[in-house]
Amino acid sequence: MTSSIENALVVDDDVLMRDFIVETLRRSGIAVTQAGNGSEALKLMAEQDFDLAFIDLKMPGMDGMQLLNRMKKDGIGTLPVMVTAFGTVEQAVDAMKMGAADFLMKPFSPEQVELVVKRAREWVGLQNQAAYLQEELGWSLPRGRQLLGESAAMQALKRAIEKVAAASATALISGESGTGKELVALAVHFLSERKDRPFVRLNCAAVPDALMDSELFGHEKGAFTGALNRRAGRFELAQSGSLLLDEISEMKLELQGKLLRVLQEQEFERVGGSRTLRTDCRVMATTNRDLAECVRAGTFRQDLYYRLNVVPLRAPALRERREDIPLLAKAFLARFNKGGDVRFTDAALDVLQRYDWPGNVRELENVVERVSVMESGSELGPEALTMLAPTPGHAGSGAAPASPASGSDEGLVLADMERQTILRALRVTRGSRQEAADRLGISVRTLRNKINQYRKEGSLSQDGDALGLPDKGLAVPAA
Repeated sequence: MTSSIENALVVDDDVLMRDFIVETLRRSGIAVTQAGNGSEALKLMAEQDFDLAFIDLKMPGMDGMQLLNRMKKDGIGTLPVMVTAFGTVEQAVDAMKMGAADFLMKPFSPEQVELVVKRAREWVGLQNQAAYLQEELGWSLPRGRQLLGESAAMQALKRAIEKVAAASATALISGESGTGKELVALAVHFLSERKDRPFVRLNCAAVPDALMDSELFGHEKGAFTGALNRRAGRFELAQSGSLLLDEISEMKLELQGKLLRVLQEQEFERVGGSRTLRTDCRVMATTNRDLAECVRAGTFRQDLYYRLNVVPLRAPALRERREDIPLLAKAFLARFNKGGDVRFTDAALDVLQRYDWPGNVRELENVVERVSVMESGSELGPEALTMLAPTPGHAGSGAAPASPASGSDEGLVLADMERQTILRALRVTRGSRQEAADRLGISVRTLRNKINQYRKEGSLSQDGDALGLPDKGLAVPAA
């Protein structure tokens, strides 16, 4: 599949018609090669990749339909545009069914040729964006989600987002892990004039160093081993839209220089290519590190830091906006229960507000999802939140909920919380290790090892009494 429209092949036995199309395409900045018949065109396609091919249907020897058949059979990714006279319209329709991208009916004007090229470019752009989304495993655009919160910190952030969205300057979004930095970037994009254009993301920490150049700028066919076709990079995919560089502090120094050039000059070359391409996209970057400290440590370029930090945004930690926790918890609970009549008690909400949330909103979301899976009933109290152990380094104002066994959280440690959660899962699933492991998000082997450990400690009896199971035949079997 082609990644852009940069060169074309014109196949027609009529020299005057061929020259007319060639001249029109060259005025549009497209490099053109000519062929007088289908056999010559097929030979050229075997030697060189073309983005677009204008093919006359009626030619001596191999005609347009036969050429189209061979292109399909040989897996040639060139976009075919069929050129037809009035009497062959039905054949043109058949050609469209076989994969032709468009057709031109003789006689036609230069404007019609330019319109076909414009439609082809739009189609290629959509195909590239679709391929990008399919490759982005583990991440989906959170359209439809919102920046929830009525605290002073969130109101200040929303006001800042509105101001930043009105400009096109680069933005640096900082904040701890799990605070929703990507959502901030998405809000900036959808409040800006670029909202109808692509929003493209690259996680700088997830891409191997050897591939980062290609991911950012794309590559030409044959640029390196495995480069079987030309591929568009993120800057091309984000044309006229927004590009988010996630975890920018993980980018290697040698690539930082190339990124700086793109930000300053708005131009780049694909890997293995010599043609300079222009880009018009708004760049945003996120980081959970202190980039100024990274500059001092020599791991981040100072000039790039200044270029990115034109308009800084900071996503506040959840412990800095505790008043938003009930709102967030209720929203997550409604989502995971699909609007069912389930709610947290006031005591449970108090527990959530007293915890320090080192993982921030992401941790809160995960806890609510776990509770939704593990617990039953229409009301969820503090006993459903025993997994919230005191967090080292964040114990100042946070507090773990009371243990249902002891009635107090005094002396309660993470191991106790883990054991209680596992025992509750086994109780809910009536001793089914597979189902309990699935609910807990761990492997059966891990669960079996934990059960053996609890038996050795004497906190899990062989007959299943520790699980509260009425039928001893349902007790957890010995491993």
